[in-house]
Amino acid sequence: MLQKVLEIIIGVILTIPLYGVLIWSYFYPEESLLVGKGWMYKEEPEISDGAIRYIKIASVTSIIGLTLFFGIFILAQLRN
Repeated sequence: MLQKVLEIIIGVILTIPLYGVLIWSYFYPEESLLVGKGWMYKEEPEISDGAIRYIKIASVTSIIGLTLFFGIFILAQLRN
């Protein structure tokens, strides 16, 4: 039982940075889209509204999916 609880705690600790990146990507889609690509442009590029909308929808979908996956993982660990 202690091992299962430790696995759950480690899983939570490892997913916190992923949640942070997804939340940051939702609130700052322009910056998240340009991470690692800023050196390619002399001026600030214009990002379309469709790309911003896509980043936001992908972030929310990923957060929901990750939460569901993690919830199922916790229930499976506690059930065994």
